[in-house]
Amino acid sequence: MKMHRILAEAASTIAKSVFREFKVLDHELAAAFEENPKWGKRDRGFIAETVFEVVRWRRSLGFLVDSEETTALCAAQWVRMGYELPEWWKYNGRSAEEITARQDLLADQPRAVRESIPDWLDQLGSSELGDAWDAEISALNERAAVYLRVNTLKTTRDKAIEWLAKEGVDTSPVEGAPDALMLAPGRALPKPLRYDGRIEIQDAGSQLIAGMVDPQPGERVIDACSGAGGKALHLAALMENQGRIYGMDVDGKKLKELEKRATRAGAKCVTTRLITETMADDFGAIADRLLIDAPCSGIGTLKRQPDLKWRLKPAALERVRTIQAELLREYPKMLKPGGRLVYATCSVLPSENRRQVDKLLAGGNFELMEDRSISPAELGFDGFYGAVLVKK
Repeated sequence: MKMHRILAEAASTIAKSVFREFKVLDHELAAAFEENPKWGKRDRGFIAETVFEVVRWRRSLGFLVDSEETTALCAAQWVRMGYELPEWWKYNGRSAEEITARQDLLADQPRAVRESIPDWLDQLGSSELGDAWDAEISALNERAAVYLRVNTLKTTRDKAIEWLAKEGVDTSPVEGAPDALMLAPGRALPKPLRYDGRIEIQDAGSQLIAGMVDPQPGERVIDACSGAGGKALHLAALMENQGRIYGMDVDGKKLKELEKRATRAGAKCVTTRLITETMADDFGAIADRLLIDAPCSGIGTLKRQPDLKWRLKPAALERVRTIQAELLREYPKMLKPGGRLVYATCSVLPSENRRQVDKLLAGGNFELMEDRSISPAELGFDGFYGAVLVKK
C-alpha cells in the first residue's frame, strides 16, 4: 500500500504536538479535520489510526525503529500497518526490513516497553494490583469499542437497534448493561444521529455506575461532579423524568453543555448548579441519592485516551487523591440520613478507589453495601470503580 504525503505529514505533526506540547489527542484530530474538510473518510481514517497507534505504542515503536523521533515512530507504525515506506519519508532510525525483523524481539523486553507505558506508571500499577496489572494494562492497550446508551425517555433498546439499522448503523446489545449498544467494529456513528436525542455515546462501564446509584422516581438526586452530564442524563432516564437531579460542577462551560444535552434528551428533571465554597452546606441533607463521580487519574480510559499516559505525572496523581479525599469529607453533608452515596472513578488503582472509601468508613457515619471494580480485562469496557454506601 502507498501513502499520500500530505496525510502522512499531517499525522506526524499531530503526534508530535501530543508528545512535545502535551496536547489532547482527540482535540488535535478534531481541529485538523475541521481545518481540512476535503479529507475524505479514508483520509481521516488513515490519520486517526496512525496518530492513535503511534501515541498508544510510543515506546514499543521506539524499540522497533531504535529512535524516539516522531517521524521514525510513524515509519515503524506504517510498517506495522503494511505500508511501503516512500523515499520521501525521511527519518533517523532502522529500515523497514529491520523494523519487521525486530518485532519478534519485543516479547523479551520489559513490560513497560512491551505495553508502552512510562516506567513509573508500570511500577505503580504493579505495586497496587500485583499480578492482575499484566492483564489490565494489556486490555487498556486494546482499541476501544464504541458504546451507545439508549435514552429510554425517548425509545427502547429494541426500537433503537431497528432505527439505527435503517440508518445503516449496525449495533448489538451489551450483556450486563441493559441500556447499552455496541457499534459494529470499524463503524462510526454519523454526526446527525449523535444529536437526535435517542442515543448518547457513553462507555458501557460508565453506564453501570448509574445503575449502582439506582435512583427512584420522585427522589432528589445530586450528581456532584457531573461535568457535561453523561451520568446525570442516564439517572434522569432511570427516574423516568420524575423527581429532581442537580448536576453540579466547578466548570460552567460543562454545565452549559449539560443543559443543551438535557434539552435534547428530554431530561426535564435535570437542573444545574455551579459549585461554590458553601455548596455542601447550602444543600445540606437534601439528597436521597448522591453520586460523587470524582476527579481521578483516568487510567481506566487509556484505551480511549492513550495520550493521557504521557501527560499524567506522579505529582498530579497525588493531587487528585487529595481532591478525592476532600470530596468524600465535604459532599456527604448533602445526603439525608439513610441516603445512598455512590463514589465512582474511572481508575483501576485501589489508592483512588477502595482506599479512599475505607477512609470514609473509618469515620463511622457510613455503611458499605457493595463495591465493584469494573475491569477492562474481564469485561472489555473502560475501567471504573463504584462503591455504594448508606449514611447512618
